[in-house]
Amino acid sequence: MRRTTSALLSLSALLTASVLAAPVAGAVPRDDRPADVPAGWERVAGEDLADITGASGRQQSLSGVGRSASAPADESGPLAMKSVRNGKFTATEVNYPAPNTGALRARSTQVTGAWESFAFEWDEASQTYALKSLANNRYVAVEKNFTGQAQNTLRARSTSAGGWERFEVFHNEDLNLYALRSTLNNLFVAMENSYTGSLQYTLRARSADVTGSWEQFDLYNIVG
Repeated sequence: MRRTTSALLSLSALLTASVLAAPVAGAVPRDDRPADVPAGWERVAGEDLADITGASGRQQSLSGVGRSASAPADESGPLAMKSVRNGKFTATEVNYPAPNTGALRARSTQVTGAWESFAFEWDEASQTYALKSLANNRYVAVEKNFTGQAQNTLRARSTSAGGWERFEVFHNEDLNLYALRSTLNNLFVAMENSYTGSLQYTLRARSADVTGSWEQFDLYNIVG
């Protein structure tokens, strides 16, 4: 039996490189935060995510059923993504028919195997992550050309990681939660809780900001 523990980043990796002195009376407060980073959030670099340690009482069972034996190991270990909006883990719908094969949906009450397992692979050159589903060993892409409710759906369908498969990861230290932003359309990933049918709880890169629980996720490090 395997277990997952809530993902925590080391405090030192999340602190800024220098501490700003308090402004003197009448001075204009400084804000060195990049304009495209939401207030309260910080970008997570590869070495930060690799420092994840199991350090919380929140645990989920993980069996070996359905886990791909050929799934490559990643320095950060496989992760599970839990939506704050509905409290469910993201799964890869490998059995969905085309064109939605491999769609990501927050629909699992626990981590049952590879369906809910993802490798976060850091690319130093682009300073971004690629997400690989361990259910089918495919990279997660943003379907920008889909139309209607399916536009910008996240699908694990690519054999390599290019512009469609690149994401920035953000961490909120106060909430200890995470957000993902696609570099393809510069929009944050949201969980569509109000959708109906086969795309209910689907993940889509469609939000200009982190507005609340729709865009917030808890990351769990899957350990043996």
